[in-house]
Amino acid sequence: MPREMLILAIIAVCLGPACTSAVLAQSAAQTDGMLKGGPPSWDTNRDGVYTCAEWKDFMGRLFGSADRNRDGKLDVSEFAVVQKADPSLADSDFGYFDENQDHKISRSEFVEKPSPFILRFDADGDCRVTGDEIKAALAPKGPQGPAQRPRDVFH
Repeated sequence: MPREMLILAIIAVCLGPACTSAVLAQSAAQTDGMLKGGPPSWDTNRDGVYTCAEWKDFMGRLFGSADRNRDGKLDVSEFAVVQKADPSLADSDFGYFDENQDHKISRSEFVEKPSPFILRFDADGDCRVTGDEIKAALAPKGPQGPAQRPRDVFH
């Protein structure tokens, strides 16, 4: 672990759970594309735990601000507003949200899509991502590939 990341991790532990996720996410941004824009902005209560409910609330608000003509659907030009609104959505694809492929994204298509962040980091499937889960997901893994048994090396 680089020295800077170790220092940030120690600071995060000392600051408590409310800051841990944010600090870990910021320090990990260099190594994980999912965190390149820093920690998600949709942690409504700022407790450092990212939940599915917070994601859906965020997506609902974002849909409302992007739906300029108030027809209850996003077209390609309105979707561009979504991509500019949050770094985590900058590279998102219109087709990912447009499930029925009608070239419009309904509120339910948009809001009900699971968060890629939660899918990536929610290790226990409880629809909550904690600092510990982020830390575990970003921890260096052991050697890649199949383990060699001692007899394979010598024979």
